[in-house]
Amino acid sequence: MRVSRLCLGTMMLGADGNPDHGEAVRVIHTALDAGVTVIDTADAYSAGESEVIVGKALAGRREDVVLATKVHFPLGPGTGQAGNSRRWITRAIEGSLQRLRTDYIDLYQVHRPDPDTDIDETLGTLSDLIHAGKVRMIGSSTFPAEQIVEAQWVAQQRVRERFRCEQPAYSLLARGVEEAVLPTCQRYGMGVLTWGPLAGGMLTSRYRRDQPIDLGVGRPARYPHRFDPTLPANVHKLDAVEDLLTLANEIGLSLPELAIGFVLTHPAVSSAIIGPRTPEQLNTLLAAAELELDDDVLDRIDAIVPPGTTFNRTDAGSQLPPSLTDPLQRRRNHRRGDQLSHADCRP
Repeated sequence: MRVSRLCLGTMMLGADGNPDHGEAVRVIHTALDAGVTVIDTADAYSAGESEVIVGKALAGRREDVVLATKVHFPLGPGTGQAGNSRRWITRAIEGSLQRLRTDYIDLYQVHRPDPDTDIDETLGTLSDLIHAGKVRMIGSSTFPAEQIVEAQWVAQQRVRERFRCEQPAYSLLARGVEEAVLPTCQRYGMGVLTWGPLAGGMLTSRYRRDQPIDLGVGRPARYPHRFDPTLPANVHKLDAVEDLLTLANEIGLSLPELAIGFVLTHPAVSSAIIGPRTPEQLNTLLAAAELELDDDVLDRIDAIVPPGTTFNRTDAGSQLPPSLTDPLQRRRNHRRGDQLSHADCRP
């Protein structure tokens, strides 16, 4: 599938962002009229409301769009269903198809890894959906490089459909995927849709080093660890924002334009996801699709934020694996009756 350089993300359309369906539909139509060909949503966005809005907006225009959605998270508190199991995916796809008013999904993505489900079960289920005509292509989102490789290996060995796309967080403040994720995607010929090019709003000039940040409203209230100015990681982010803003002003760009232009410069990136709430916000971002940053600008960016640097891990959307969150996975329990004792390991 060929895609536009910008992808419209719809996480902010619905109760979690803009609850006005009429205006949200106008955002989507404005993007399509401007040449955006990819719409990205997820069943968990506003508990399914985002998919409902996308379905309304694509009435009569479905065939002109590469439609992407995701599965993994629960649709709301108390639902009791989530993950990447066959049981949940086969149920979730039906809900997404109904809300999106379509017979098929162009790109169906696994929103996060699931440590409780074998990747073969997930790939087997997704393969069945492809063979049934409900899905055209499958992908992952926010997978570490080693799990991307594992999924590719399992697909080859078990004769499953393979992930054709990865959707990682990537921005001027979250460059960690440059180390292994993006090179791995290139190695396997995977497309890349990046999310968060504006770092959750940190790269919009709205949050500055010497200005107070209200942790009780908006994104800072939902993601306080990403915005709390007392945390050392966020202090480094705010310092970098000041230097990046100076650079943007010197070359005649806004900070959002610099941020999106930077993401699109990486050769692994197929399309950058932007997530405006209003048509006005969308119009300020569309021009960035045509930017080409020269080597001097990119070198100055590297001096401000070295390649591979992510100041705050939560900006990358990655979940800590059970090997870190479950103490029992890090501490030998002799009551388990290990078959191989320490004495057996002596040379």
